[in-house]
Amino acid sequence: MSATPTAAAIHAILADIADPETGRPLTAMGQVVSVVADASTIAVTVGLTTHSALLWNATRARIEERLRTAFPQIAKVSVTIAPHDRPPLKLGQLGVEAKSVIAVGSGKGGVGKSTIATSIAIGLARAGSRTGLLDADVYGPSVPHLVGLSGRPQIENGKIVPQMLDVGRSQMPVMSMGFMVPPGEAVVWRGPMLHGAITQMLRDTLWGPLDYLVIDMPPGTGDVALTLSQALPLSGAVVVCTPQDVALLDATKAIAMFRKVNIPLLGMVENMSFFVCPDTQKRYDIFGTGGARRTAQELDIPFLGEVPIQIPIREHGDAGRTAANFDDPASRPYFEAICERLIGNLAATAAAKPPMPSLPVL
Repeated sequence: MSATPTAAAIHAILADIADPETGRPLTAMGQVVSVVADASTIAVTVGLTTHSALLWNATRARIEERLRTAFPQIAKVSVTIAPHDRPPLKLGQLGVEAKSVIAVGSGKGGVGKSTIATSIAIGLARAGSRTGLLDADVYGPSVPHLVGLSGRPQIENGKIVPQMLDVGRSQMPVMSMGFMVPPGEAVVWRGPMLHGAITQMLRDTLWGPLDYLVIDMPPGTGDVALTLSQALPLSGAVVVCTPQDVALLDATKAIAMFRKVNIPLLGMVENMSFFVCPDTQKRYDIFGTGGARRTAQELDIPFLGEVPIQIPIREHGDAGRTAANFDDPASRPYFEAICERLIGNLAATAAAKPPMPSLPVL
């Protein structure tokens, strides 16, 4: 197409570009906000929700490429992304206002699951998405330590006020059993009490409207996955493991558990993948190499990325400054890549099968 562009022609060209959140065409959703075109310039403004904040740049680039290909004679093509408000509906009977709920689990402890869960939540929030973090690892809640938060939460009108973590451009609500139990005190509960605690933290916390609620699961294949599968619709689960065979065996069990309770698998993350000596820059595969990637391929699960063993990552976690990993040029690319692939996979799923409109809970 080489004629002078018109607004109608531009809308037709953009008709098959999907909104990353819903999978529906941007034109059908009223998200092509404005089109200005003449013989030398095309300027388009597109509205996208904060749910897809990590994909704004990629969507902008895709639209610009489409327009430049269609109108090669146009000297200047610009696409502006404007915020498009689409509030979340209440999920299930608990009334949590969130568009996507992501569980992060592992087959065994000690693989860095909580660090990955916390980092995913921080990465989404830093990108501009409204994100909450629930530490559902009731027996070993480590999220408060990782983010440097403490103290019992306040109660307002029968609701729990979560702790707020400063992630740079926003405040992220965080809730954990670690805020409720004194340090060093063990939680010794049977299944029904565990179910009640998870349900209460989901239902009674003042999360506010969220794009994402990230849930740090307990390790293993216990009751929490069943509780979550019954309590609210989960968008899916991320499984964290390390490269060695014993961790992969347990990760495979966790994957089987999620599938048994009908929770989709959003991907695998390989933590502690390798170590690069800061003095010699030589790489050491301490726990083996590529195990999670191979397992993900064998089980037909997306591989989201790897995180190496880095001393600053450990230091930031011990100091309650996990968010600082995103300020470190050595570690930031690994965490950002995991977040981008995760949200990209959610967008691809939405595009492949756009969801039906949901009905609000009365």
